[in-house]
Amino acid sequence: MIISLRPRPWRFPCVSIALCIAAFAALGADSAAAQAQSCFLFFCPPGVQPGWQGTPVPDRQGEPVRPFSGSGNLQYSAIYAESNSEPFPVPALRLSEVDPTYLRKSVYYPTDEPSGTIVIDPQAHFLYLVEGGGRAMRYGVGVGRSGFEWSGVATIHNKQEWPDWYPPKEMIERQPEIRRMMTELQSGIGMHGGPRNPLGARALYLWQGNKDTLYRIHGTVEPWTIGKSVSSGCIRMINQDVIDLYERTPVGAKVVVLSSRATAWRP
Repeated sequence: MIISLRPRPWRFPCVSIALCIAAFAALGADSAAAQAQSCFLFFCPPGVQPGWQGTPVPDRQGEPVRPFSGSGNLQYSAIYAESNSEPFPVPALRLSEVDPTYLRKSVYYPTDEPSGTIVIDPQAHFLYLVEGGGRAMRYGVGVGRSGFEWSGVATIHNKQEWPDWYPPKEMIERQPEIRRMMTELQSGIGMHGGPRNPLGARALYLWQGNKDTLYRIHGTVEPWTIGKSVSSGCIRMINQDVIDLYERTPVGAKVVVLSSRATAWRP
């Protein structure tokens, strides 16, 4: 008598399949989180642009807010629209990438500083352009991460459209990967102004007397970092906002950068 033995088909338990899927999902989430964190160091890896998620930060209690220019409801889609009138295209801001608290607003702002003064509140991530009459134009900003903060009084020494960027030697030492993006420019190793330049569409250079502080107010190619403390000390703004500030602010304007422990105004 011949007995034929047929191999039983191998079956992968359903529970094991579920566990494998969960493990791969967790690994993918960790990888995405790591990539998102690397965005704040210089540029995002291709395809990684973390959007803003969460509840908007409320305005300070009792602080009246009115629309930009005081004329009707603010249409942010128009204010932050694409612009092709520049030497380089300025893409439209994806409003989902920025906490709406940090979009441009005209606000009540009592201060003894004269009209035209810029006051930067790093703790709240706001830049105020004093307008007088108890009002100011308020912009959201990104500021220096821990260890890179700066505070004091300075003046706007000069302004540039689509500025070249010359990273300090210390930054290149901390982030050697950025050197491959640099070329030899007129004033040293740097990057030509343009849509990939981290200074964005405009830069305002802060000096104290005859000394360059090396700090700037500038645009950014990473608008999702507005409202965060991620820079190497400079004040970064949405490109549409820094263009607006550039037009409103003359060379010689006073700039007050508060300490991280201070706040610009409490009701």
